[in-house]
Amino acid sequence: MVPKPGKPINEVSSHRPISLLPTPSKLFEKLLLSRISINIHLPAIIPDFQFGFRKHHSTVQQTNRIVNKIAASLEEKSFCTAAFLDLTQAFDKVWHSGLLYKIKKFFPTPYFLLLKSYITERHFQVKYNTTYSNNYSVNAGVPQGSVLGPLLYLIYTSDLPTTEKTIIATFADDTAILSTSRHPQLASQYLQNHLDLFEQWATTWKITINQAKSVQTTFTTRKTTCPQVSIQNTPIPVQSEVKYLGLHLDQKLTWQKHIKTKRQQMNMKLREMSWLMNRKSKLSLKNKLILYKCIIKPIWTYGVQLWGCAKPSNTKIIQRLQSRVLRTITNAPWYVSNRTLHNDLQVPYVTDEIRRLALLYKQRLQGHDNRLIEEIRNPPNVARRLKRQCPSDLPNRQN
Repeated sequence: MVPKPGKPINEVSSHRPISLLPTPSKLFEKLLLSRISINIHLPAIIPDFQFGFRKHHSTVQQTNRIVNKIAASLEEKSFCTAAFLDLTQAFDKVWHSGLLYKIKKFFPTPYFLLLKSYITERHFQVKYNTTYSNNYSVNAGVPQGSVLGPLLYLIYTSDLPTTEKTIIATFADDTAILSTSRHPQLASQYLQNHLDLFEQWATTWKITINQAKSVQTTFTTRKTTCPQVSIQNTPIPVQSEVKYLGLHLDQKLTWQKHIKTKRQQMNMKLREMSWLMNRKSKLSLKNKLILYKCIIKPIWTYGVQLWGCAKPSNTKIIQRLQSRVLRTITNAPWYVSNRTLHNDLQVPYVTDEIRRLALLYKQRLQGHDNRLIEEIRNPPNVARRLKRQCPSDLPNRQN
């Protein structure tokens, strides 16, 4: 049982059960997964909008789909309303009979029988210090920590409902549904229609939606917002900003909240590591620089291919923090310029790093076999009325 971060440690629901498999079992699962991948065309089973646990798919790419949709609606003076759904213990409550039904529909009989043996009649035991509990049967869920668990979950959720008026984006169990319209009532109606279908699907396959932890956000440059939507006759909480796959999205897509959050996280990490990186530390400059590049820098570079298009006044927040770190680890006097520090340490400016990472990101999208990712690389042409930049502009952006 692994504690979930930020949860009360004395509650059972605050822990994630992890299956500890012996080495022979892991080898067998890897062998079985490779055979399944060779003999069964998995892309025909797993929908394109599911990016979780798939090779050459990432959280940034999925969030990019959402950002492109929001940015296009802002340019068109439309309303984009989105529901970000929280599925309660999605992996632990997979209905075994329903999972086997779907496996039988897609897989040949030998694979079905093998996976049936793998899923059913599983047992678990809890160890606390030197004490062991009784054996208990596992009647639901896919084993977390296993090799086959992610594939089984993707198969179980492969028939999520879709509609023509909305887009759905999933990364494992993180689900977002968006709709756009020039009229806020219509945007909410389209979203509500999709949520009704999603609710029926979840009821059929015994998946629980946590309405209290789900969020509805309206993205618009106007003061008007879209009407509230509901699930199971319970209104979804409305927020002006939402965190999806590690990125904070605000109503006008300014990225201010995200950048301020990253600044706070970097400051907190710097305080924790001050004894290693301050002016009095005996650590070598080379090792201090390694600490920055390996621990501090990844905090702000995650998702920079998207939030890098924020206003220069926002990205300069990160640049000032980076300059401060370089000045601290070198114990540089006041008359040494930031440009000299960056050049001597061979650390690129934040704007240069944004452009470099955005270019690499665009190159990786080229020739992708998922049509939705290909659409990220070549977004539809929309008349640009706003002065803001889009993620697709970053590779060619000038300082």
